[in-house]
Amino acid sequence: MNIQDMPVIDMRGTGLKITQLRKASGKSVKDLQDIFGFGTPQAIYKWQQGAAMPTIDNLIVLSVIFGVSLDEIIVLEDAYQVKTA
Repeated sequence: MNIQDMPVIDMRGTGLKITQLRKASGKSVKDLQDIFGFGTPQAIYKWQQGAAMPTIDNLIVLSVIFGVSLDEIIVLEDAYQVKTA
């Protein structure tokens, strides 16, 4: 497998997915801020906007909070999805 064939995370798509899952779970940004112990909500807003990705530890916590697998949070770029379909 070449480097060009490797999956790439769609940060914006992943951020939108985090937002959708958060809303579906009935959690507010403030709720997530409190769960993670963040002093401000900025990190969560950056995740939702696709400006930053949660660490793997935080992704695992999100999967537990939302009751989904990591695969249901992380969105891969369309080019990779088309190749694997």
